[in-house]
Amino acid sequence: MRVAKKVKVRFAPSPTGDLHVGNIRTALFDWAYARHTGGTFLFRIEDTDTTRVTDEYIQAAIDTLKWLGLNWDEGPEVGGDNGPYLQSQRLDIYAKWAQTFLDQKDAYHCYCTPAELEATREAQRAANVAPGYDGKCRDLTAEQVAAYKAEGREAVVRMRMPDGSTTFVDEIRGEVAFDHKFVPDFVLVRADGSPLYTLAVAVDDVLMKVTHVLRGEDLLSSTPRQIRVYQAMGVKTDDYPVFAHLPFVMGQDNAKLSKRNGEVSIAWYREQGYLPEAICNYLALLGWSPGDDRENITMKELCELFTVEKVHSSPARFDMKKLEAINGDKIRALTLDEFLKWSLPFLTKAGIITGTDSEVALVKAALPIIQERIVKLDEVPQMLKFLFVKKFEVEAESVSKIADQVSKDVLKRSLKELEPLATWNHDSIEAALRASLIEEMGLKPRIAFTAIRIATTGSTISPPLFESMELLGKEVSLARIAASLTL
Repeated sequence: MRVAKKVKVRFAPSPTGDLHVGNIRTALFDWAYARHTGGTFLFRIEDTDTTRVTDEYIQAAIDTLKWLGLNWDEGPEVGGDNGPYLQSQRLDIYAKWAQTFLDQKDAYHCYCTPAELEATREAQRAANVAPGYDGKCRDLTAEQVAAYKAEGREAVVRMRMPDGSTTFVDEIRGEVAFDHKFVPDFVLVRADGSPLYTLAVAVDDVLMKVTHVLRGEDLLSSTPRQIRVYQAMGVKTDDYPVFAHLPFVMGQDNAKLSKRNGEVSIAWYREQGYLPEAICNYLALLGWSPGDDRENITMKELCELFTVEKVHSSPARFDMKKLEAINGDKIRALTLDEFLKWSLPFLTKAGIITGTDSEVALVKAALPIIQERIVKLDEVPQMLKFLFVKKFEVEAESVSKIADQVSKDVLKRSLKELEPLATWNHDSIEAALRASLIEEMGLKPRIAFTAIRIATTGSTISPPLFESMELLGKEVSLARIAASLTL
């Protein structure tokens, strides 16, 4: 990517709901590029659509970036020299520029009604002509304007697109050209005075001194409109931001990933127990590569290695299995204290613990035996709940698996061998049960130990058996085995 001046990138979502995979992949690439170049990462909220963007969604966007560790240098809660950073607080700025464009004759008032615009589009479609505004109001006389106003019509502000074309170099796609026949005069300001995206985004990028725009491929077609606004603002060609349009993220069905195409909200992944670094690690590899086959990358390494030149132009496919594998790797790499910090909220939310010191101590003792076995943090409550239940019960689907005579014999023999144990730890438990059930009774481990696992933990799925029994303690373990004999 051309870097002629200190890099300043921006992430500017219009949060009409929780941020999704595509949003965050864009934010991540912007953040990584700023950190790689020693530049500035600006966070701006595009909230001019007050019917869809709420304070709740804005706060959620701020919280999501914080949770992911994508710290910004300018923006909400941080401040900066180019604020305010919510577009709803900049309406007077857009109104001023819209009036300037009108005064310069770069823009004009358009009085066409929605019905008239639709009729024009229908006629264009019938004539097999690309639909778009036909310029009807470009050169209205004073009398025509007066007549429209007398009818009570309200006007929008439209930008004039000159004849010719717009050509620019996209840092991912190379040279891109748009014939203005397919870029008709576009609306800058609605009839109610509110600005549209194309006006606000271009004005803000100029005034906030953004040098590089990394954003989704779906916004590529809006680029000639933004460049037209730059021209009307008097920005020199060499001072336009550099554009890089990121490839789409596709679902497994080869359709563009969207709210209608699976669970793509970052809030959903957070609730499921994905670590922020795992999400960033995986999203970094969607459309970018460090140049080798590595799949495990830290945030520090991403900042060191990220360049736009290594971003692919072809779509990337979202693979949940790969994300799960990366998340499992990240969980296994946590220190015990880190694992405890991430696990406790899931246990309290599930109602497994209340957070007392004794509960936390038991959780900390238990976590090492499950760290290699889980891929998401939301599995922690299911794996550890057997340690904390007040009224222990064997899961309904597991009762039949310990009701046969072989299982009953296993449980009776287990009680007999475990009751005399003076030392209660996983080594002594395993030694006693293997000698009795495997060597003396000749049972296969799967048959012998499954019955004990169900009897002590209530499920066929649990942490390692002998370590689980050690954590439960002798008295509880034996009581549960004895109780299971009555099922």
